[in-house]
Amino acid sequence: MENRKELFGHPVGLYILFFTELWERFSYYGMRALLVLFLVASTTDINPGFGWTKVEALSLYGIYTALVYIASIPGGILADKLLGQKKTVMLGGWLLVAGHGILAVQAEWAFYLGIALIIAGVGCLKPNISTMVGGLYAAGDDRRDKGFTIFYIGINVGALIAGVLVGSVGVNYGWHFGFGLAGIGMAIGQLVFLYGQKYLVGIGEATKQLPEAERLAVNKPLTKIEKDRMIVMFLSFVMIIVFWGAFEQAGGLMNLYASEKTDRVLDFIHFEVPAPWFQSVNSFFIITLGTTIAAFWYNRKKKGKEASSILKMSIGIIIMGWGFLFMTAASMQYQENGSSAMYWLILAYLFHTVGELCASPVALSYVTKLAPLKYASLMMGAYFAATGMGNYVAGWVGEWSQTAGELEIFTGIAIFCTIFGILVLLFLKPLKRLAHGAEDFSEETMKNPLKNTEQIEVQ
Repeated sequence: MENRKELFGHPVGLYILFFTELWERFSYYGMRALLVLFLVASTTDINPGFGWTKVEALSLYGIYTALVYIASIPGGILADKLLGQKKTVMLGGWLLVAGHGILAVQAEWAFYLGIALIIAGVGCLKPNISTMVGGLYAAGDDRRDKGFTIFYIGINVGALIAGVLVGSVGVNYGWHFGFGLAGIGMAIGQLVFLYGQKYLVGIGEATKQLPEAERLAVNKPLTKIEKDRMIVMFLSFVMIIVFWGAFEQAGGLMNLYASEKTDRVLDFIHFEVPAPWFQSVNSFFIITLGTTIAAFWYNRKKKGKEASSILKMSIGIIIMGWGFLFMTAASMQYQENGSSAMYWLILAYLFHTVGELCASPVALSYVTKLAPLKYASLMMGAYFAATGMGNYVAGWVGEWSQTAGELEIFTGIAIFCTIFGILVLLFLKPLKRLAHGAEDFSEETMKNPLKNTEQIEVQ
């Protein structure tokens, strides 16, 4: 891999992708913070919505967020087979600018057309920009997990700003003004990506533009090691479905809970916290805790202790599940007093964030380590499709809560995630064997980044 200009110990291209993704996530999470609240708002309100029932709104939320990520599969195929990752990201960006812009129009046709364009846009952009991050680092480069954590912080800076700005505009000035602001954010992200092309030369190119050695690698049949790695990668996708199926209650069930059952009044300043602001709590914790948790795992691995991706993801699922115990407490307080305190939501989001930082950026990096070159974008698309399935499960669980009861749902999620995480830990060693040392690094590997790849070919 050619030498690249670096900034703060990482390729400059990482920061281009960081800011592009920041504004893309600003647009997505801004829209997500408003979606359910807009759908359930009465048609006769000063700020009218569609007047849907909660069940209908949560159902659409689950379907929409699932399709957004499932669209990453055709987006990955488009990149692998035709355009390359870089051009597919560019296409996705323009589709998102159009989709969010159309949502600013107050008409039912505009709502559904905008949603469709956003689904297509995220499908093109999301898997391919993540794969490009992995492409900035040579095989065996131990900075890769750190790079993904930095990239992940960019995602959450965008989400943090979105929850406050887009949420406030949508609630106070009109839902469609909020949707329009999300579109402006995406346009800024697209300009950043256009500007940064000079720092991304050779990254995310179409197959026909790759050097001859890399083109030959793409056309080779899968080796035994690559097949084993595909197996463990698909097993990790199951973990992703479980994680996001629980975590994504944030935009649906927990969003409604914040709006309707949480005492959001700050008496000492006579201010009621808007419900969409709670969508930014997770992002705030990611920004403040991200590098600390990444450093913890990095130092643990440097000391020779267990720090595999499967371990991190399992621990992440368990910790995230424990966050729902605070929602159990909130539900019990609501049953007694008719409202619950804000600190329960904040504590829940804190645990969800720690769990997310252990699982999600690690999973992104893990896919780039395990996926064969010929299926790089497709496998990242499959990862996001698993995320989409988790989102669909989240919507279904949210709907179920309307009959089963929120107390029971929150407690059930906590128990299930704990049991699931422990079961995966019991199979940690055989899963690591299937990865065939994909996460190993050493001083020798760092001096010769291609050595690990050469060893794999020999085996």
